Amino acid sequence: MTGTTRSSHDLDPRRRRALVRSWRRGTREMDLVLGGFADAQIDRLTEAEMDEYETILAVSDTELFRWVTGEAQIPQEYDTPLFARILASRGS
Repeated sequence: MTGTTRSSHDLDPRRRRALVRSWRRGTREMDLVLGGFADAQIDRLTEAEMDEYETILAVSDTELFRWVTGEAQIPQEYDTPLFARILASRGS
């Protein structure tokens, strides 16, 4: 997982998969956004937040990038406190 600063040895299989998917997006920009968030937060997400995060991971990089940069409005179903945390983590 190029770029990750977090070990996955203490994570359950679901969180390990999400961490890998966060860092292997297809575009470096989204690797950095989602991978950085996952490095910092994956072990703290509740099961409901994991469900939501996996839904976000299923969105194409093109769409996510447009939402992250403000080029497109975030659809209501994704405009959640978790997505706000992802956006806020970009400066970390």
